[in-house]
Amino acid sequence: MHRINSSAENKIVQQITISLKDSVLRLIWREHQISRAEISRQLNLSRSTVTEIIKELLPTGFIEEVGIGESSGGRKPILLQFQDDAKVIFGIDIGASHVSVAMTNLRGKLLLWKEEDYTVTEDPEGTYNLIDKLCKECLSTLKYGTNMLLSIGVSVPSPVDPIHPEYLSETIIPAWHGKSGLERLREKYGVPVYLDNDANLGALAEHWWGAGKHVNDLIYIKISNGVGAGYILGGKLYRGAKGVAGEMSHMPIDPNGRLCGCGLRGCLATVLSAWALKERVKVLSNLYPDSILANSDPSINDIENAALKNDSLAIQIVSEATNYLAIAITSLVNLMNPDLIILGGSLSRLGDLVINPIQERINSTALVKDLSRTRLRKSELEPKGIAIGAATLAIEQAFSDPKILRKNLIPAVMK
Repeated sequence: MHRINSSAENKIVQQITISLKDSVLRLIWREHQISRAEISRQLNLSRSTVTEIIKELLPTGFIEEVGIGESSGGRKPILLQFQDDAKVIFGIDIGASHVSVAMTNLRGKLLLWKEEDYTVTEDPEGTYNLIDKLCKECLSTLKYGTNMLLSIGVSVPSPVDPIHPEYLSETIIPAWHGKSGLERLREKYGVPVYLDNDANLGALAEHWWGAGKHVNDLIYIKISNGVGAGYILGGKLYRGAKGVAGEMSHMPIDPNGRLCGCGLRGCLATVLSAWALKERVKVLSNLYPDSILANSDPSINDIENAALKNDSLAIQIVSEATNYLAIAITSLVNLMNPDLIILGGSLSRLGDLVINPIQERINSTALVKDLSRTRLRKSELEPKGIAIGAATLAIEQAFSDPKILRKNLIPAVMK
């Protein structure tokens, strides 16, 4: 029988201690407030082990003793509370024509919001400079600046391969030449940076904080320059083998339809996207000369405003778009049987004008009916949901890989 040398034994003991400390920290974050006794019970640890771990965690600033809890008999327990404001997270939303930065605490609470319009798809270097500028503006509001930043999540308008997140689709944003260049954020700020697709992060945000909270099977659909979907299946974000799951833009809707930018014909994006809806204004203007949209070059926001005013041309365009969206959604309902579908992006603020006709289509044509019927709701987090989703991704990663928290212990002077 061979005995492990003392150095190896010490290393194993150290690894076990670190793992237990991580488990305790995750539990306190999840429960918000909890006693040592309850930690001991939930993690099946001895009281003395929990006491030693808490003694090491208290000076970090991530947890504090906050008061006395209830007792079922005997001494009342001292409650421990996770300090949500111990660090901040940046959630960055890189849209086709804007950059947004959400600064949140470790519970996803929005602390500061910065946004500027920009020609993102045409200018990657200028986009990076704008991101850096907005991040600096956020950090300038914090007493301890960069020292308070834990990590950064970034949303991009492109599929993201989980294995190679640095690569972006040249088909969707050709000017970026297939690379994000956002690794510079990690080098500049010295924190982990995580990238994902915008619709994925919209789904994640709604699942954690919004209309899909506590719903384990949902689809989030975002309409903008394209149409994207994010899937939460079994409570987890589903990306597909190469991160391309949810590219609804290229669902075939009309085999004889117009040519899409991807090279295929009759894709959903050719009839349901910001640019497609604007094209319909031009085509139909002569039929609705009294419309406030006639003979104009309206934005998608203008079309939505006109529809809310019951403008005849806007209502016709929205009705057509809703019909195409209903076809796509009922296909998803029959294919995946989600409990909930959430609409975000363009058209979502029209609420019942869009949701009611689609819900009726789901009810009448979906295979699964009655108690298992899929519900349709608008996003609760728009227009900041994608950036909040990017921050949520960073929070999720921090508690999946507690080394991130471990490397960012807060000096006593900053508590």
